[in-house]
Formats: sequence, C-alpha cells, structure tokens
Amino acid sequence: MGRIQQFERRQSMKNKQFEVFHYRERSPGNMEVHHHEFFEIYFLLGGEVSFRVEGRSYTLKPGDMLLINPQELHQALVDRDTIYERMVLWIDRGYLGELSAGGMDLASCFDTRLPTHTNRLHPNKTQRAELQVLLEKLAGEFYGEELGNSQYAQGLLMQFLVEVNRLARNSDKQPVSAEETDLVDQVLSYIGTHFTEDISLEMLANIFYVSKYHLSHEFSKRVGTGIYRYIMFRRLMHSRELLEGGIPPGEVYQQCGFGDYANFYRSFKSFYGVSPREYARGDRGEQV
Repeated sequence: MGRIQQFERRQSMKNKQFEVFHYRERSPGNMEVHHHEFFEIYFLLGGEVSFRVEGRSYTLKPGDMLLINPQELHQALVDRDTIYERMVLWIDRGYLGELSAGGMDLASCFDTRLPTHTNRLHPNKTQRAELQVLLEKLAGEFYGEELGNSQYAQGLLMQFLVEVNRLARNSDKQPVSAEETDLVDQVLSYIGTHFTEDISLEMLANIFYVSKYHLSHEFSKRVGTGIYRYIMFRRLMHSRELLEGGIPPGEVYQQCGFGDYANFYRSFKSFYGVSPREYARGDRGEQV
C-alpha cells in the first residue's frame, strides 16, 4: 500500500518539477471547476466518480486514468457514499519539456490536437497493476530521504510517462457520456475561438436559436459552471500564457477581452492569488 496523505485543496505546485499524491477518504466534497498550470495524471483506485473535462463527461471505474493538460477546465463529481481512493501526479510544463529533450515527446499524450486524443485511458488488469506499482514506487522515492532518492524518482517518472504515452497511443478513443449534446459542443467551440471578443448570454442564445434559460441550464449541467464564468476562465488562461510570453500586463488585458485593466486585475488576482505584474515577474502565488 502506498503512502496515504491527507487531501489538500491547493491547486499550485510546491515542488518545481513534479508532485505525486495518494489520497483515500470517505464522502469527500466535490471540487469546484478549475484548471492549473501543470499537467495532471489522475488514476482512480476506488470509488464511484464522474469527471467533467471541458464539457465532456466521463464515468470512471477503478483502474481508469485521466490525462489533463493545463488548458482544460475539469471537475470531479464523487458519490458521497463511497470510499474514494486515487493517485494523482502533477508535472511542471517546463520540466516535462526537459524530460522530452532526449527524443520522445512525453507531453504528446496530453495533446488535444491529435485526432486520437482522449482524456480517459482504460488500462487492462495487467497494465493497471504495473502502473500502480510504478506510481507507488515513485511516491516512495519522492517522499523518501535515502541516498539517490531524487535520481531514482526521475527514472521512475520517465518510465511511468513512457508507459502512459504507449497506452495513449494504442488506446481506442472512447465515447463520452450520452449527456453530450450538439448545442453545448457548438457553444464551447464558439467561445473557444471568440472569447477575446465581447460575448453575452443573449448573443449566444441568438446565434444558436435557443432561449437564454435553456442555453444557460444545458451549459451549466454539462460543463459544471456558468457561461460567464467559463468565458472568464478562458480569458484568464490566455492572459497567463501571454504574461509568461513576456507581453506587458497593460497589453494583455486588451488581447484577452477584458473591458478594462481594473477588471482584469481583480479577476486575475482573485483566481491566481497574485497581481498580473507579480505573475509576470515569476511569482506564481497560490491558485484557488
């Protein structure tokens, strides 16, 4: 059995390379819809869970794995009458790039642009056992204090990521829940290409020939958050990328669809815990 930890709700990394967690509890509360700056691999070991990822809904079984990239909003919905156990791996984007420098792109399993991409992997019994052993060994070395822990952990991480990429490459793209509807897909696609513009619920309802109430209800049910909040998330994620690329905050807010700098500043600091200028200087704060 791996090292069981008390669940933390933080969504920012303390370690600059990777972190690994093993959680188990009864009747946990649901997390809010969120995103983070790093890659995440989620491995369900026990419990009844459905997962929303960018409007797609997955019903998971123990042994299933989810791959989530930094651009994807997601949320776990857990049956309260269950013992919920999972292992979670967080990997810094820059660090994963360094690990990929030897040839194989270890981030390819997260690449939503690939036609074969799927968030959910369904390993067979043998694969599940091997992946769990690797993760538990990785956690042991990550938290250990013996000679060579860091180097051994990096080797285990590389091995685990290669196995996950092989599994993703050979996995059939699995269908998502029947909840998915053309309407919400079309709205998500429209927002994805127009979030820097002035978008309102009324405008979207007119474009897709539905009532505002129906659109709002269907969108919230599928995505787990309202349309306005989803648009804000998209703008904030884009603003973060621009700031990391060296664009000054005074230009970023205009390129991301915020009406004025004050609104951008309030929204950014509320979500990321630091001001846009602090973030641009490298202070990543404590994302909520």
